[in-house]
Amino acid sequence: MNDPIKLLIVDDHPVVRDGLSSMFARDPEFTVVGEAADGAEAVRLAEALGPDVILMDLRMAGMDGVTAIVELTRRGVPARVLVLTTYDTDSHVLPAIEAGATGYLLKDAPRDELLRAVRSAARGEVALSPSVAARLMNRLRTPTPSTGPLSQRELEVLRLVAAGNTNREAAARLFITEATIKTHLINIYAKLDVNDRAAAVAEGYNRRLLAAPERP
Repeated sequence: MNDPIKLLIVDDHPVVRDGLSSMFARDPEFTVVGEAADGAEAVRLAEALGPDVILMDLRMAGMDGVTAIVELTRRGVPARVLVLTTYDTDSHVLPAIEAGATGYLLKDAPRDELLRAVRSAARGEVALSPSVAARLMNRLRTPTPSTGPLSQRELEVLRLVAAGNTNREAAARLFITEATIKTHLINIYAKLDVNDRAAAVAEGYNRRLLAAPERP
């Protein structure tokens, strides 16, 4: 008999964590080795407990799920991350997949679908809910125009750049890597149709994405 799949459950709602733990506890194919209430705790426990699969919520107080996935990858944690959330918009799905998530499932998924997804993730296979798979396929067929609105994270990066922060300083303030900051800047330049930081900041003020600096 194969060893049970070791799970780390990450969600900021205790009721959700308890429900998932109880569900997996009923199946000898799985064992829950730990629970975390935010991304930072998830990273610590993942390094300490060595789970096979991490069930990761996205929107949490403190370190969010995408940032946690980036940090897990940076630290070389081998666990597969299966996002389990209520959000299936492009602004949630794409950053999670780009950060390194093996799968993406919605919280209203049937029990059997969730169990299959965890098994697939443990084998290193992609596991996507039907709506997320359809969204990704549509994204590939019809790429988002580069002039689309900035995401919330891109706005945060632009504000930090406007305040004079370097890439390293911005990364530290947002708890993400410098490489991720650079990726956000590339997207910002494309969406604002500019070529550098100074032009991005100027265009940010022009489009009123940034608050006008106060006059002395």
